[in-house]
Order: sequence, then structure tokens, then C-alpha cells
Amino acid sequence: MAPGIPAALERPHFIGIGGAGMSGIAKILAQRGAKVAGSDAKESATADALRGLGATVHIGHTAGHLADDATSVVVSSAIRADNPELVRAAELGIPVVHRSDALASLMEGLRAIAVAGTHGKTTTTSMLAVALSELALDPSYAIGGDLEGPGTNATHGGGDIFVAEADESDRSFQKYVPEVAIVLNVELDHHANYASMDEIYESFETFVGKVVPGGTLVVAADQPGAVELTRRVRGLSSLKVVTYGESEGADVRVHKVTPRGLTSEVTVVLNGKYLTFTVSVPGRHYAHNAVAALAAGVALGIPAHNLASALGKYTGVKRRLQLKGEAAGVQVIDSYAHHPTEMTADLEAMRGAATGSRLLVVFQPHLFSRTQELGTEMGQALALADASLVLDIYPAREDPVPGVTSELIIDAAKAAGAEVTAVHDKAAVPAAVAGMAKPGDLVLTMGAGDVTDLGPQILDHLSS
Repeated sequence: MAPGIPAALERPHFIGIGGAGMSGIAKILAQRGAKVAGSDAKESATADALRGLGATVHIGHTAGHLADDATSVVVSSAIRADNPELVRAAELGIPVVHRSDALASLMEGLRAIAVAGTHGKTTTTSMLAVALSELALDPSYAIGGDLEGPGTNATHGGGDIFVAEADESDRSFQKYVPEVAIVLNVELDHHANYASMDEIYESFETFVGKVVPGGTLVVAADQPGAVELTRRVRGLSSLKVVTYGESEGADVRVHKVTPRGLTSEVTVVLNGKYLTFTVSVPGRHYAHNAVAALAAGVALGIPAHNLASALGKYTGVKRRLQLKGEAAGVQVIDSYAHHPTEMTADLEAMRGAATGSRLLVVFQPHLFSRTQELGTEMGQALALADASLVLDIYPAREDPVPGVTSELIIDAAKAAGAEVTAVHDKAAVPAAVAGMAKPGDLVLTMGAGDVTDLGPQILDHLSS
């Protein structure tokens, strides 16, 4: 029996319905029978998918798109106060619901797993969604990226488990009440919302404090921020803490990670027994994500050997070291990495896969605030590539900051010994990469903006 639809979400209007987080909630509501409508800046495959579920999707933002009988307007933190649809909602007295409150209401009555951390949330949530589906548990899930297999970021399942990506960027993950919380890592990011690590820790502590009594925190044993968070929450009554990682004292210990080209084989020690399974993406950090997923599933009572086998069926998520294709002997791979830690992890994984060949990177910085704070570390990460092209900053929701440009990254990269070139015209990149690449090379497009569009164009140029 499907969970009920809250009254406020019976006829919701989503502003920015095509976004990764917003579209997932809209899809689940449509599948549950709500009359979903919304608007987005441009046409997309996501808009078409929503229409296929019966949703009304308008292109552009105007007051007339908001129906008078809408029961709520759903927004994310990216929606500005002067959005005409939001202004119209105030005039009509229609309640405004934040995306996180809508998602929290969808989890009510179900066994929720909330996946948090500065990096790796989408991959880990995806691994759980795939594995639980493979085991015929029919979970509901809401993810920040499209799964390779189903090709969607969300679905309403008939089972009693709900797996959700829990976003810390605007503190919205504090709204969730999971049975199992996963914390993959804790680092300073989202500088517009957090001024210090103390604020980050306080936010994560609040999130962990919402775990239901008797529930479980699955937390990394190797990452310093996660270790500090564990120290801070150990005293919470009725919270079971399960650590995972390579540390000797980890409850689920990563014994070995063996690279197999663009995949990995991981062996863990759980309850004194060795367990080996395959992860479809390369790199230790993705192996650790899979182990976190394993530990969370076990915390729900799923047999470890069944879950390990099912995790081997995971085939990836779009933009997380996704192979876009091969042409002229050159493989083109896409990465969403935009924080220095993510960049380093993905570049190290690709460095391991590029044995005997070169790694060429096209990097697009994401956000002026992040570049201002972490540009030096981004440049240092690029030193792991054989050569890099660096695009202008993708602004997303931010206005420019005087003096903050990609040159901050380029200067740091050159100081670290990297071969790096600035490219201000994105349209010039495919031809430039085709001129650089040789058979056997790996090309990595990297960043959270529209750099992902370049993969197919690079392949076209390589083919010709």
C-alpha cells in the first residue's frame, strides 16, 4: 500500500522542477498520485520524464505558470525571493514548502537511510538503491544523479525502505529522521552557508541527533572530520555507531582494494569473516562508498553476503567517472568532482587506470566562493594530470566576486608543476583536446557545471 500524500503536496508546484533534487521529489509524488506541476529554465530530458509521469512542466518562470488551486509551492535554497512564481504564491496565500521538508514528508512511515557527507553521497545512495532493488526489496529512493541502469534519480517503490541523499549544503538534511544515517566524510565546503568547521560539525551533529531511537550511524573510520564527529556523538543514548574503513579498529574493515581497469575488487572483514565483491568504478574512495552501503544495509538486517553480491550489480551513476565513449583509441570519462578532495580522489583513480598512457583533464571550476576559498588546492590537485585545460568559473547561483577567476587555480597548478592552459571559450575545447590526445590516452571532463556537455563533442572531434 502506497504511503499517503500530505495535504500540502496533493497539487504541488515546483519552481526549478528540473533540478536533481527537486525532480526526484516531483517524480515520487507523481507516482504516488499527486497532481504535480512546475517550471524550469529550459527544456531537458528530466522535464520530458516528468511529463511522462503526468506532471505539467512549464518552461521559463512567470507568475501565470502557478495555478490558483496549487496546494503548495516547493522551492530549493537556490530560488531567489524575487522569482515571479514565488511572488505570486505570496499574493495568493499559497504555502511555500522547502524541498527538504517535502522529502522528509515522503520518508514518513518508512525505514529511511539518509546518506550524508561532503563527498560521495550520490554514489553511495545509488549503490544502495541498486543493491536493494536487486534483492527485490523494491525501495523508494531520491538521488542527486541519474542511475545508469534505470536512468532515473528517483522512484516510488512498494517496499518499506526509503534511501535518500541528505544534503548538508544548506543544513536541510537536519529535517530527516532516518533509521540509519551514513556520514562518509566531514569537510569545510559551501562557504556561503558555513563560516567554520565548528559550524559544519554542529550541523552534522544535529543531523545525527535526528536518527530514530535505536537507530544506527554508519561513519567513516579513516577521514579526520568523520572521526571527530564520531567522538562528538558517541555519548548519544540509544544510537548504535558502526565505523567502516581501513583503520584496524573499524567495525567493518576494508582489508584490500584491488584495481581491475575501470573497476575494483574490494575485500572487507565483517564479524570476523572475509567478504569480497566487485565495484564497477575505479578508486579507493568508491570502494569505501560501497563498504558504507554494505554496512548500512546490514544495519537494517539484510544478510551481508546477499548485499555484497547485489552491490556488484551497480553499474554507475551519471557524471561519477562515467565512461562517455571511446574514439580514435581515446576514452572520454566524465566526473562531477568540484571540491579538491573529490578532484584528487578521481584523478588518483584515473591515474591508476591510465597505466602506460596519459591523463588529460578539462576542468571547470564551480562557484566563485568555492574557488576563492579552495582555488589553490584545486590547482594542486590538477598536478596529478599529465595536462589540463581550465575553463572559466561556472557561476551557478552566484554573482561574480571581484578578483576571483580561474587564474587562481591556474597559478596554483603551475606552482605545483602542472602543465595547464586557460581556455576562455568552451566551444574551443573539443578541437583542442582532439589535437592533444593520442591513442591510449584518457580524457577526463571534470566539474559540477556544464562541462559535462563537452564529452560527446570531444568524441565527435576525435572520430573525425
